[in-house]
Formats: sequence, structure tokens, C-alpha cells
Amino acid sequence: MASPKTVDEDLFARIRDRVAIVGIGQLPFAKDVGRPISDTAIEAIQLALDDAGLAAEDVDGISMFDLEHTHEVTLARGLGVSNLQWWDKISYGGGASCATILHAAAAIACGLATTVVCHRARNRGGKASRPWAQERELVTEDKALHVPWGLIRPVDVIGMWAHRHMLLYGTKREHLGNVAIAARKHANRNPGAMMQDRPLDMETYLGGRVIGYPLTLYDCCLETDGALACVVTTVERARDLRRKPVLVHSAAQASGPNPVHLANYNVPDMETTAVPCARQLWARSAIGPKDIDCAQIYDAFTPLVILGLEDYGFCARGEGGPFTEGGRIELGGDLPVLTSGGGLSEAYVHGFNLILEAVRQVRGTSTSQVDGCEAVLVTGASGVATSAMIVRAE
Repeated sequence: MASPKTVDEDLFARIRDRVAIVGIGQLPFAKDVGRPISDTAIEAIQLALDDAGLAAEDVDGISMFDLEHTHEVTLARGLGVSNLQWWDKISYGGGASCATILHAAAAIACGLATTVVCHRARNRGGKASRPWAQERELVTEDKALHVPWGLIRPVDVIGMWAHRHMLLYGTKREHLGNVAIAARKHANRNPGAMMQDRPLDMETYLGGRVIGYPLTLYDCCLETDGALACVVTTVERARDLRRKPVLVHSAAQASGPNPVHLANYNVPDMETTAVPCARQLWARSAIGPKDIDCAQIYDAFTPLVILGLEDYGFCARGEGGPFTEGGRIELGGDLPVLTSGGGLSEAYVHGFNLILEAVRQVRGTSTSQVDGCEAVLVTGASGVATSAMIVRAE
């Protein structure tokens, strides 16, 4: 019998520090952008190309979320791309953010494309209700395992994770509050953040109304429209462009064993889908958690940041709560997180803003700049098929 196929690690050797993010662009965030998604996506991509000093004619690849209600050829036509020769769409919402960069880097490393634009455009402001509010008929597949028992909204499911973490490890609401407050402090410095002018303290946090026990209003991400994009190409080409290259050092995508969308409770030690993703990420990297200067950990809900600190090896299992104490995750602390405000306080666009913030940190242009920042971890959503990456300075 033939041996099982293994991942071609030579490919990741060709990606490591050989592919770079060279341009970023975003439109102002809003609760209702009031424009067609394709229009905002095209504008964000053009801003990213302008940032890089490239033109639409240079683009030959596109990677995006499958949540997009846009088509590759529509974007290519609107931009003026002369020949789109590679494209893909990636599933699982927030789990797809870093995977767009991974897929772009792999396509470039394999010679399928030379310059790839990745983007996320989101416009839900005009919708009357959230997708889970429409669960009025027979549910199937993963949802059939938890929706009939009342775990309908993502906050209900993640609330169960948080409650279990509290019972097993003694995690406190104040630990969750530390995450929300750190994100808000960073957003208060960011003029582009939705919560730029709204400070948050622990008393206010603890008094927040319950949304899905034990999670309250301040544990939940924002609802935001927006459009963001970045441009990926080879390091050799990047050196001739407008901005210093931000190297894609390592990237990974994983779902883990027996995955159930968000509600994968049947796992030991509260390991999320981020654990196999983290193992792959560090195995492909020449650096480790101690070398990371700041972390943009996916934050649809505050418990995901505490789990992320554990899953990606910054602390042991059960120690994520105490890790947040004493300003350790704020600017000036040992590991600043969510330095733009993240999904909790900057904007929620399925984590793509975390990618742009990582680029700004390496460039030295963040509004909450970490001194001497050379390496940044970015993660996708835990609990779904997910992705992560490390970017660093050349």
C-alpha cells in the first residue's frame, strides 16, 4: 500500500520570506456603507495597488472569501485587469482571512500568478436580520447538532466555550474584560476605528448587558460594513516598489479532527481548530512564539483571544486568562494584541483588518505602534476551519 501523501514542504520553503505584501488599502468603516459590494471592493483594491505603486495591468490573480457576493471577472473588468489567470474563493468566514494570503503566496511560488490581490468587502447594513435569525426551517449538517438545543447564534456557542473555560481553569470575567479594554484602548488611538472616541473601563465592562451568558455586549465584535485589500507578489519584485516589503514568513490552514462549525466541543483540553493550524504554522517557521512582537488574534468574541493565546503557544492551557493581567496585552506590554482595535473596537470584517494592521506594524505606521516591531502573528477564527500567518520585516 502506498504511504499517505504528505504536504510538499519544499513549497513552503519557496514561500518563506520569498513572497511579500506590498500594498494595502481600505475604505472608511461604517454601519451601512450604502454601496454595492463590487464597487467598494474595486475601490479598496485600487487603493492597495496605488499604495504599492502598481497598476491593474500588473494583476493576474485574485483570492477572496466565498462570502463575497462578487465575481472575479466583475472585479477584473472594473479594475482593468488585462488577463486574470488564477483565482479562488475560501470558505468559513473569519477562518479564511489569512488563507487568502496563503493561497496567493502558494500560487506565486508555483508560478501560477505573479501579482495577486486579496480582499474582503462586506455590506450587511441593509439587511433586516442576521443569518442565524432566519433559522426557522429544518437545519442540516453541523447546525443540526446544536441549533435544536438553543445554540443558534455564534455568541451562544462561544458563550459555552467561555463558561467551560471558567469552570475548568478559573478564568474570570475580568480576564475577558482585559481583552475588551485592550482592544478599546488601541482603537481610541486609531482615527479609523468605529470606537475611536468611546473609552471603556472595567466597571462599564462588567455592567454590560448579557448577550449570551457569560458574554455581554462588550465581549462581542462590532457589526461593520467595509472593504479592504492587499497586494501580494515576489520579494524580488517588491524591492522595486513604493513600500518596503512585508514578508510572508509562514502560513497555515487547518480544520482539525472531527470538526463541527464553532461548536466542536468533543475535544480534549478545549483544543480548538487553531491547535493543528498553530502546529503547522510553527513547523514551517524559523521563529517561535517568543519572537513575536505583537499578535492580531481573531476576536469575534473576547474568549477567542484567550483561547488563541493558549492555542498558539504564548502560554499553557488554562493560563490565557491570567496572561491578560497587568496590561500585558496592551501597548507597552509583553505581547500587545489587536493594536488597531480588532473586531471588537475597530471594525468587524471577518478579520481582514487584522492583516492590514500587521502590515502597518511591520512598516512602523500603526496608530498603536510596537517599538521595533519585526514579527507579527495574525490568526483566523478558532472553532472553524481556520488559517494563520506570520509576517515580518525583511
